[in-house]
Amino acid sequence: MVTESLSPRPDDEAPGVLSPEDLLRLLLVEDDDGDAVLVEELLADARVKVELHRATTLDVALEMLRLHDVHCVLLDLGLPDAAGLSAVERLQARPHPPALVVLTGHTGIDLGVQAVAAGADDYLVKGEVDGDLLGRSVRYAVQRRRSKEQQRALYRSEVRAAETARLERALLPRPLVRDDTIAVMVGYIPGGNGLLGGDFYDAVERADGSVLCLIGDVAGHGPDEAALGATLRTAWRTLVLSDVDPAQVLPLVERVLVPERARPEVFVTLCQVVISPDRASVDLYLAGHMPPLLLRDSCAELPTTSRGRALGIPVTGGWRAERVPLEAPWALMLYTDGLIEATLAEDGAAAADAPAGGPDRGDGRDTAGAPDREPGPDGARGAPARRERLGIHGLVAAVDTELAHGGEGLVERLFRRVRALHGGPLEDDAAVLVIGWGGPDQAARGERAATLADSDGWSQ
Repeated sequence: MVTESLSPRPDDEAPGVLSPEDLLRLLLVEDDDGDAVLVEELLADARVKVELHRATTLDVALEMLRLHDVHCVLLDLGLPDAAGLSAVERLQARPHPPALVVLTGHTGIDLGVQAVAAGADDYLVKGEVDGDLLGRSVRYAVQRRRSKEQQRALYRSEVRAAETARLERALLPRPLVRDDTIAVMVGYIPGGNGLLGGDFYDAVERADGSVLCLIGDVAGHGPDEAALGATLRTAWRTLVLSDVDPAQVLPLVERVLVPERARPEVFVTLCQVVISPDRASVDLYLAGHMPPLLLRDSCAELPTTSRGRALGIPVTGGWRAERVPLEAPWALMLYTDGLIEATLAEDGAAAADAPAGGPDRGDGRDTAGAPDREPGPDGARGAPARRERLGIHGLVAAVDTELAHGGEGLVERLFRRVRALHGGPLEDDAAVLVIGWGGPDQAARGERAATLADSDGWSQ
């Protein structure tokens, strides 16, 4: 039966290879009742499952296509409001048009060729077609359109991967640290939709032997934030390589930020660390950012009493260095808030499955940072505790657990542990830079490793 109403577009349908059991929704655009009955009878004889709907004018057909999903349009070229190939052209002008089979009484070969050139998938003459031929034509037309959609999706995926790679090169550069006794481990995994956001880092060794490190986070998430992060990271490296006084770097970076940001409310948090040439101390600059973690036998926040405002915030106050002495061997971990904003999985299963979990610390968490379960009536573990943020204490606990298994591959192992505690990909981007020194008697080269956004397994 031909109907003039269509079901709403289904949400769970995905392009793929058609099977004989697939139901195809067809829209017949035909003003002649007798020809409409003929098409209905032909489809009844065809070995294909169809749901046939009808429009008597092109304008009605276009409105039906705007509101509803159709796999294929069967189009007559002699309509009251469209003559000849103009109907094909108007249908093809829609974004993502459905498959199109021209079904008409015209026998001229030239018109059929012109219709296909204008975008139709096939051209059939009513008096020369049977049910099987019509069914095959519809199935082939729909499959061709699906294949085109898959090719477009693949192209978009390749373009997106290329854009991510370009942003990654700008946001996440190769650290310029010549001293091979210094270990530099970096990592970045995107949150949310898998696109890079505004987190960035860098590390540069100057001619005097000092090493400057940076980690930053642009407020927000999206291409504007990623572009701004890349701009600020490049500006920072340029200033460092130009031997600008470290105390002047953040004010100059802010001067770049203000005219470059897309909106006046955008701000940036930064942590800049200046490692002395003798590796015995660091000067710490904080612009609204968390202090680094000091990694030795255990993990703890680097002690600091000086924390300046975030860049781009219109309040008075600047940034001053706070000198912190270091005793070798040492390592510092700079990180963005994507790690501490992770929330703990409600059922606790992810934390239980995470490798190298630890015993109860007596503060409501185990050493992996997972929440304890509330005791049940009989003293056994009962329902999981309310979902909560990992926070600084949870991150310190997770780092401690991984340090117990050695420092090699620390950044990647930490990412995996936090993701397991969260129960899947993080909501926000997470960037980490770990820099360490084994002491003046160290003979081995420091580890250099990167876990980046395009690495296998991190984009899912």
